[in-house]
Amino acid sequence: MDEQTEDVAVVEEPAEEASDGCDHASGTPCRREFVGGGDDPRDRGLCEVIDSEEKAWEGRIFDVDTLRVTLLDGRPARRDVVRHPGAVALVALTDDGRVCLVRQYRTALDRVTVELPAGKLDPGEDPERCARRELLEETGFEAEKLALLTSIVTSCGFSDELIHIYMATGLTFVGSDPDADEFLNVDLVDTEEFVDAVLDGRVEDAKTVVGALALDAIGRRLG
Repeated sequence: MDEQTEDVAVVEEPAEEASDGCDHASGTPCRREFVGGGDDPRDRGLCEVIDSEEKAWEGRIFDVDTLRVTLLDGRPARRDVVRHPGAVALVALTDDGRVCLVRQYRTALDRVTVELPAGKLDPGEDPERCARRELLEETGFEAEKLALLTSIVTSCGFSDELIHIYMATGLTFVGSDPDADEFLNVDLVDTEEFVDAVLDGRVEDAKTVVGALALDAIGRRLG
């Protein structure tokens, strides 16, 4: 058997007993090829049963639903889930190798952050169409080409938000048109400086970190 896919025997510590007397432990770690979530037959044995779902709160940008579920051992539990329509973000590259970044105040953090241009999907909106709209509104650029880099779930522990990250090239500046409640500045930063800022911890926004690392990985593979 190939060494990379051979099961690895390990010594497991006894599972800690839960406060209510229920025991549970993970399976034995094994070396194998990567298998996506839901594609392993064993994944079915990890799924909770959703018994009910009701809207607990409705907001302008997202809603919060309360779910009642049954755990694997039969116990009931509650899950509060943020329902979000999804969003897009753009790694927009100028012809001279600079990345468009937006500076804006984030109330939740009470400070200005530096991020990739991004925006929320309208219900049923095509992500690529949304990406072109948000790029124009926030930076004033139109892109000749868009290519999907990756899609990320921003916080799967409590939210279903999915952000599609695109690379935009062939940029032409035609003038920005931000939303009425949107105040921001746009920087054009050297790509290496951008990646260094992420690796140094000076950029914390998740979609921006992922976009920078994807850009760096593509550059290394093509180089």
